[in-house]
Amino acid sequence: MQKHINLLHTLNWNDLKFFLEVARCGRVTSAAKRLGVDYTTVSRRIASLENTLETLLFEKSRNTGFNLTSEGIGLRDHIQAIEAMMQNACEEITGTDIALSGKVRIGCTEGFGGLFLGPQLTHFQKQYPAISIDLLAVPHFVSLSKREADIAITLERPTRGPFVSTKLCDYRLQLYATAEYLARHQPINDVSDLPQHAFINYVEDLTFSTKLLYLDQFIHQAKTPFCTTGAISQYFACLQGQHLAILPCFIADQDTRLQAVLPEHVQVTNSFWISCHQDFRKLKRIRVIWDYIRAVTEHNEPLFMGQSKELQLLPFK
Repeated sequence: MQKHINLLHTLNWNDLKFFLEVARCGRVTSAAKRLGVDYTTVSRRIASLENTLETLLFEKSRNTGFNLTSEGIGLRDHIQAIEAMMQNACEEITGTDIALSGKVRIGCTEGFGGLFLGPQLTHFQKQYPAISIDLLAVPHFVSLSKREADIAITLERPTRGPFVSTKLCDYRLQLYATAEYLARHQPINDVSDLPQHAFINYVEDLTFSTKLLYLDQFIHQAKTPFCTTGAISQYFACLQGQHLAILPCFIADQDTRLQAVLPEHVQVTNSFWISCHQDFRKLKRIRVIWDYIRAVTEHNEPLFMGQSKELQLLPFK
């Protein structure tokens, strides 16, 4: 007990801020840049914290950076919980106007972020200009545990971790081609005609979700001479008129240069899930963006399900 009391007296609480940033970035150089200090300051703070706690918090690697030990993971989780409690307390004290300010980082898939959520969030900021947004529209998984994002929109519901998750929406994918492609190639009247054609596909060993491997559902060993890691690059490649591609309706149907091919036969339905860390769900700025994303997605259900070709903005009351 006495040792724990002495530890609380000797612990430099500012060191925890540096620890948390390195835990999230995985590299001291990245953490230093985000904190606005130099590399040696961060390294010194981490060393000071490990000496005070008499515990190794990171395993250092030249190739992979700073990797949390089991003790480091435990400390990170506790500090993040304290951070959330402090932010909630500040919001209650300062009131709604100040609470609806600050930064929110949103991680999502490339296509959803680039061609749907981006326009919606710029519209959101007309109503809430004090909330700044980082939109991470990337073709890979974004970690909530490492606080790479405050809100994550994913193809699969997180199966572990202290997260609040709910289904955001279903969305449909169909086969598309340009009119020029269809005019130059063999006619497609049935699924049995598809093996004669070339397709754009995902790079299989870099695919971050098995839900993206839908081409095999319709064509065994399809010809895929061109593969990419994201839906947006597939969309632009398809516009060149050299290949067919299975694309989300909310992307392809907004472009009149693309036509659905065998829409009654080649059709996939996937889902988006929205999640955030349970400690941050109560923050007002998180709640208002969370609710807005759910509202605009529901408002655009016809676009997501291939029943409309126009993206709709949600009018503010």
